[in-house]
Amino acid sequence: MLFRLFSLLLFKVHVVCRTAAILLPDLYEASISDLQAGLQNGDFDSVELVSAYFARIEEVNLKGPQLRAVLEINPSALGQAKALDAERAIRGPRTKLHGIPVLLKDSIGTASTEGLNSTAGSFSLLKSVVPEDSTVVKKLRQAGAIILGKASMSEWAQFRGDVAAGWSGRGGQSTNAYFLGADPCGSSSGSAIATSIGLTAVSLGTETSGSITCPSSNNNVVGIKPTVGLTSRSGVIPISEHQDTVGPIARSVEDAAIVLSVIAGIDARDNFTSTQPQPISDFMKALDVNGLKGARLGIPRRAFLNESLTGNDPFVNVAFQMAVNVMREMGAVIVDPADLPSTEDPENLNTVLEAESLVEATDFKIQLNQYLSNLPQIPTGVHSLADVINFNDKNPNLEEPVNFTDHLVEAQETNGFNQAYFEALTTGRELAATNGIDAALAAHDLDALILPAPGFAFIPSAVAGYPIVTVPLDFYPDNVTTKSVGPLTVYPAPGVPLGLCFIGTAFSEVELIRLAFAFEQKTKTRLKRKAVSAAVPKAQLDVVGRV
Repeated sequence: MLFRLFSLLLFKVHVVCRTAAILLPDLYEASISDLQAGLQNGDFDSVELVSAYFARIEEVNLKGPQLRAVLEINPSALGQAKALDAERAIRGPRTKLHGIPVLLKDSIGTASTEGLNSTAGSFSLLKSVVPEDSTVVKKLRQAGAIILGKASMSEWAQFRGDVAAGWSGRGGQSTNAYFLGADPCGSSSGSAIATSIGLTAVSLGTETSGSITCPSSNNNVVGIKPTVGLTSRSGVIPISEHQDTVGPIARSVEDAAIVLSVIAGIDARDNFTSTQPQPISDFMKALDVNGLKGARLGIPRRAFLNESLTGNDPFVNVAFQMAVNVMREMGAVIVDPADLPSTEDPENLNTVLEAESLVEATDFKIQLNQYLSNLPQIPTGVHSLADVINFNDKNPNLEEPVNFTDHLVEAQETNGFNQAYFEALTTGRELAATNGIDAALAAHDLDALILPAPGFAFIPSAVAGYPIVTVPLDFYPDNVTTKSVGPLTVYPAPGVPLGLCFIGTAFSEVELIRLAFAFEQKTKTRLKRKAVSAAVPKAQLDVVGRV
């Protein structure tokens, strides 16, 4: 008996001493590789990792700075982590995502049996029964990832109405962690905020028009907006099948590439995915620190000259030019200008925006009605867009903030797939793709276009369905003058980040990742400034005493 007690005491001392010597990763910045190494070495397990992220969320989400980045945590996450820890011990990891927590935008569906809601931020879908996981979630689970919870978002993916980005009925107003009250941008606001300060390892967002690009820019993270058709939208609450795409938001290009490699692929439930080249590219092979050497990059300079597109912000222009100089020093050939031919006529921008608006509104009404019809049960009784509008009007204290214009009503008034709709599709594609991005790339033999994220960058890519990779570029100076952009948010603001966009043609993700990775590794902009101290959680991994 005494021997057993002495042996147990020695074991505990060994664990404490071993742990004291281990340098545990700081969750503010920990990469997937850092976490995977710790899990493999036994420094911590996935149960502890999930618990640490839960503790970090508890600190800053609804308390302290009240970032409101996370809508709800997954009650099944710890159970998933325990099962994956046991599997690791027996068989080893399935993939690089084995045991890694991933946060999902609230429009990305998960089976209701898990205990999570899928509502696009709206009370109208609270407790609705989602029969199965979306395809991207199925792929994450197959890779061994843990679903940590749901991120807040701009309600109905910023299609709710004229309200501040990052607002939803269920989530309230989320805020930027780099300046409390600053615009987090939307609609994948919560995914970007949470990833920026390590409330999750990585997250998924969606983009219809700027909804990964802009939040990634404003929150100092990497975002990959994939080509429409590279990742499945099956099980994702829709806006427009012609523009919707699901992509990763991460703290590094490497982490984003790991996630994209898992969620990309053909899905019979989304016929747009049948257009992607086969076999699927290995995005990890694009991680080349010399990736900018010899690359031909074009600058759509006309965008800078149009105040309505970019605001012609002197600070943004200087930061962008410094990035251009860095890329030139790294061996890139810069073609300046390399304008989109369609932008020669300034009126074409309005034409593109009008075409996009009609397509999105028409698609949203039809495709949301289809989505709702496939849900077995919706306790609020909404079964169509008209019902959602009626629910909002009956519950103004939940769903109708002061001074907003309801875009849902505009979508409800559309007339389906008529001649005007198909003309808008054709016109938008011609101006954004054929005589836009593709024409500029071909005319100058370019690998990609580059632009700062604020302003024009995402518009042609959204309408064309083309990819963008966004990486940290700089931070606004402390003396910048704040400007109101909503009842509760300002932009720009002191210390708020901004990003750089690499823009390409359809399915050019490998090339864009190669370029973005090289720039990221050279500049290492992300850690040049941290979020405000109140928004940085103190909870970290702690395995002292674990036996």
